[in-house]
Amino acid sequence: MKVMIVGAGKLGYKLAELMINEDIEVTLIDKNTKTIEKINDHLDVLTVNANGLELETLKELDIKAYDLLLAATGSDETNVIICSVAKKLGCKKTIARVRNPEYINQFDFIKAQMGIDHIVNPDLATANEIAHYLLKSYSFNNGEFAKGRVSMMDFHVNHMKGLIGKRLADLNDFENLLVVAISRDGDIIIPHGGTRLEENDIIHIMGESKNINIFADRFGLNMDRNRIKRVMILGGGKITHYLAEQLIQANIRVTILEQDKDRCRYLSEKLNNALIINGDGTDINLLEDEDLSSMDAFVGATGYDEQNLLMCLMAKQYGVKKVIAKISRPSYVHLIEKLDIDFALDPTNIIAGDILRFIRGGKVVSVSLLLGEQAEVTEIIMDENLSVVGKPIAKLGLPKGIIIGAIVRDREVIIPNGKTIIYPKDRLVIFCLESNAPHLKAFFKTTKGSVMDELRNYNKGIRKFIGF
Repeated sequence: MKVMIVGAGKLGYKLAELMINEDIEVTLIDKNTKTIEKINDHLDVLTVNANGLELETLKELDIKAYDLLLAATGSDETNVIICSVAKKLGCKKTIARVRNPEYINQFDFIKAQMGIDHIVNPDLATANEIAHYLLKSYSFNNGEFAKGRVSMMDFHVNHMKGLIGKRLADLNDFENLLVVAISRDGDIIIPHGGTRLEENDIIHIMGESKNINIFADRFGLNMDRNRIKRVMILGGGKITHYLAEQLIQANIRVTILEQDKDRCRYLSEKLNNALIINGDGTDINLLEDEDLSSMDAFVGATGYDEQNLLMCLMAKQYGVKKVIAKISRPSYVHLIEKLDIDFALDPTNIIAGDILRFIRGGKVVSVSLLLGEQAEVTEIIMDENLSVVGKPIAKLGLPKGIIIGAIVRDREVIIPNGKTIIYPKDRLVIFCLESNAPHLKAFFKTTKGSVMDELRNYNKGIRKFIGF
């Protein structure tokens, strides 16, 4: 499969990095010479120092031979035009990054009129994740799969003192649940029955959503399920705009702190029921004046990771129950695990999962990057032609880093064991370490050939992609 990425920013770089593991042939285009030089030093991809908006550039690179073009420059309009031109020149599929809230209600029109197959909006996706977290009002990080029937939750064992020092095989509180991973000192451990839980461990549990909630209640971890009523957001960017709209619709009182006066004026025009404060959100006196201690949640959503993390910690000191930080540096993930921050998320990872799902196509329903990009959770609907169908899990020979955490069959959630047989139309929720991602395709291949064989057929014109 051949993919062209125009724009080598955070999203372009991350996708190129992930696609290398997918055995995808990547061409990365950027007009900034220094950016291209940096890419050449770190990634084994074809780089082109050029303007992807120029017709001749696309023609010279033989764009019609590409299966997909992703436009991820800093301009929404440029991205739309590049995709439209590439499609007219013969590129099979195109994805455009469009971030401006002004366009959100026009996505379907833009796609139809400009020949774009998929539009991604990292800021909207990030706002959706934060809103989901706040409105669900859990006291721990959570992810939902299989249309909400399956959840994967993170629990600090320090909140469950009785578990420290015990082997997983000796625990009595994990009925119908599966510990898929343990975070320990920045590393991800795939546990077994003999693994002992240590102080400061974070356990990642997968199971039916209602059973996860029962488990959390048993340890008193859902004590603060009280409804969020007041939220303070630091930074007035696009994420804040999208998030505030959703919170206001849920009758939550929103306070936004933004230094730029013009941006404050814009937000005040768009968000009728939000309190917009023009000032330095790192000024403790200002935070006290705006009654930070009375807030139910605080969101750090500026363009600076350090500022977001620092002010989230400050909000915790003032008694705010839930603090959420937007981050963009993967190196901070291990630091966050040691801080008193409830939820941290990277817009690039969120949207990269969406794009990976689109690329994998077929029966792949969703892809979520987790644990600082060290792992992913993939949902796959089993086709009758897949080689794993009809076999018990124990006979699949899955590597240690690939775990089938749950199976949804006829609306029933099954936590599988080695004897569980996979049937057609089963929806598998699979936890996979990134180091094992290249092997995932080998285990979920069709009886007619691997996914890469299917992609090669696609390139030859068959246009049929059965999936994993």
